[in-house]
Amino acid sequence: MRKLLNTLYVMTESCYLTLDGENIVIIDDEKTLGRFPLHTLENIVCFTYKGATPALMGACAERKIGMSFFSPRGKFLARAVGREYGNVLLRKEQYRISDNQDRSILYAKNMILGKVFNGRWSIERTLRDHAYRVDEEKLRQVSHFLYETLPDIEKVSSLDELRGVEGKAAEQYFSVFNDLILNQKEDFLFSTRNRRPPLDNVNAVLSFAYTILAGECANALYSVGLDPYVGFMHSDRPARISLALDLMEELRPILADRFVLTLINKKSLQASHFERQQDGAVLLNEEGRKVFFNAWQNHKKEKITHPFLKEKMEWGLVPYVQALLLARTIRCDLDGYPPFLWK
Repeated sequence: MRKLLNTLYVMTESCYLTLDGENIVIIDDEKTLGRFPLHTLENIVCFTYKGATPALMGACAERKIGMSFFSPRGKFLARAVGREYGNVLLRKEQYRISDNQDRSILYAKNMILGKVFNGRWSIERTLRDHAYRVDEEKLRQVSHFLYETLPDIEKVSSLDELRGVEGKAAEQYFSVFNDLILNQKEDFLFSTRNRRPPLDNVNAVLSFAYTILAGECANALYSVGLDPYVGFMHSDRPARISLALDLMEELRPILADRFVLTLINKKSLQASHFERQQDGAVLLNEEGRKVFFNAWQNHKKEKITHPFLKEKMEWGLVPYVQALLLARTIRCDLDGYPPFLWK
């Protein structure tokens, strides 16, 4: 089993990253702020406009270290990608599946089934642990709706129909998301999902979590030889990592949504960790991103038992394992793609 390595987050926007031997060096105004051996890293995420040297980006690409660049306010800018790895036959088969709706839908249905299943599980967990603090009847109605949606997913015959079923399930799921927020209700009021831009604190941290998770899914797909830009449910669009977004669907409720709820309910994130822009957009500030990533790294190290493989692993390896299972399914080593169904 692959070993979970560290992710380096560079938060100071004036920093510049360079290579010294086998080490990444972080420099700010000619001062060395840190030095990290490359062999200990799996990903580098930079919130800086100054960027990195070509030598460092090349070294990361050669060692399959994911390297992503964001603006200091959290907008995705670019991802450093080197030579393509993996069996060309695997990618050619991926492209054939993507161009064939009858084949694509078999993968997409399982991913959306995982999303709805895990969304329902998230609601059920709140009912189990905090029934006395929530509107129990309201949450049970939505949980039942999601439960009845599962067989409907199996029956769809087109991607448009699948998107319609998924959209209704998502609408129901987010209709009770505010009920899952147990503390700091005044500062973290959720009424509806909004993005581009997010207009409140909850949507701001949800969008940020989805962006980070999508990047990790893309890196996982690269690592097993798949093309993250060619999806089965999300349509082809320039610069969109469609397959990474497909893979992320089943992981949103458990790796992103539950994580965000924990940050809010445990008061790790507070109103002071957000800032409102002139256009009304609400974003995590630098201190808020530090809190997020510190908790994210700790969460990724927590041990679980994978529901399909029955093996113990860290949460942070789940995107990689699901990408590996997807590759095995495309190779016909598995009869069908097994989504991550958490209980």
